[in-house]
Amino acid sequence: MKHTEKLIIKYLTNSISKKEWDELNLWIEQSEDTETLNDYIKINYAIEDSMSEFNTEKTKNSILEKIRKDKRSVITLRIRKYLQYAAAIVLFLGVGYYFQQEKSSNTGNEIALPADDTITLELENGGLEVLSEEGAMEIVNSEGEIIGTQKGNRLVYTGSVEKTEELVYNQITVPYGKRFELELSDGTVAHLNSGSSLKYPVKFLKTGERKIFLVGEVFLDVAKDSNRLFTVNTSDNLDVQVLGTQFNVSNYPEDSTTEVVLVEGSVGLKIGEDSDSVILEPGFKGSFNRTEKNISTKPVITNVYTSWIQGDLVFRNMSFENMLTKLERHYNVQIINENREYSQKVFNANFGDEPIDVVLNYFKNTYGINYTINENKITLN
Repeated sequence: MKHTEKLIIKYLTNSISKKEWDELNLWIEQSEDTETLNDYIKINYAIEDSMSEFNTEKTKNSILEKIRKDKRSVITLRIRKYLQYAAAIVLFLGVGYYFQQEKSSNTGNEIALPADDTITLELENGGLEVLSEEGAMEIVNSEGEIIGTQKGNRLVYTGSVEKTEELVYNQITVPYGKRFELELSDGTVAHLNSGSSLKYPVKFLKTGERKIFLVGEVFLDVAKDSNRLFTVNTSDNLDVQVLGTQFNVSNYPEDSTTEVVLVEGSVGLKIGEDSDSVILEPGFKGSFNRTEKNISTKPVITNVYTSWIQGDLVFRNMSFENMLTKLERHYNVQIINENREYSQKVFNANFGDEPIDVVLNYFKNTYGINYTINENKITLN
C-alpha cells in the first residue's frame, strides 16, 4: 500500500499523528493523484441530488477543508471507517452532513452505508460488521472459523481457534450515545464507553504480553495471569500494565490528560520503553499530562469515574467546558456554548440516567443558562 493511501486511511479512522496530519494536508493541496482519492474516499455530498457522477475535485477540496478545520479548532472529528465493497473502501464522514448514498459512475449501483450511530467491528481482512445492540450473530475469521459470538450488547471471543503463531486483530468502534461490552479470549471483560475504539487480538498468544490499543474510555476487569502482563496502549504512548485487576482508562483525543483510575489490584503507568513505572494503589487516579509528559497521582472516589458503566452521569470538580464535552458523548448531541461566564466554573453534579432535557433544565433553573434545541444541536446562551 502506498504511503499516501495509509495516511488517508489513518485520517479517516482518527489514528493519524500530527506529523502525518501535516503531510496529508500538503499532499491533498499539491497532488493530482485523483485515482487514489477515488478509491479511498468515494463519497459525495448528498446536498446536490441532481449530481449523477462522483465529483473528485469537490470531494478533494471538501476533505482538505475538514482537515484545515480540524487544525483550527483542535477538535478531533468523530470519523468512522465503514465497509469494503469490491476493491474500493467506502467510508462515511460524520461531520454535520448526512450522506445517504455512494454513486458510482462505473455501475450506477447505489450502496447503502451504515448510519453514523452504529457499533462497528472491523475484521482482520478489512471487512466490516455492523453490531445491533439487540442482535445476535457469530463472528468468523477469514478461514470461516467461529472466533466469537454476539448476543445483544456483549461480544465474546471464544479463544478456541488453534492457530496461534501470530496475532490477528479485530477493532470495535462505539459511537457517541452508546456503550458496549466485550469479553476477550483470555476472559478479560472490557466495558467501552461512547466515542471509543478498541483494537485487540482475537486470541492472545500462549506466551508474551497481552496488549490492546485504546482510543476513548474503557473499564477493564483483567483476567489474572501471573505469566502474561496485560498492557493497554493509549494514543499518547502511555502504557498501562497489569497482571490482573479492575481499572478505568480515559483516553479521549480532545482531552488534555489520560486518566487511569484503579479500583482493585495494582497498575503500572509507563511512558515509553525507557521510563520507570508509576505504580497506582486502589482508590487512586493517575493522570498523564500530554503536554508536560508527566504523571501525577491522587486519591479519588472511584465510583465517580466508573458510574458511566451503568449509564449514570456523575461529575466531580469538573469545569463546565469539560462537562459539556462528556454530555455530547453521552447523549450523542452537539453543544455550542455561547455563555462564556461559566466556561471555567467548576461543578459537582449527579444526574443519574436522566434524559438530557432534565440536565438542561437543571442549568437553566439553577444558573439561568438558557438553551435552544435544533434537532441534535443544542445552543447555550
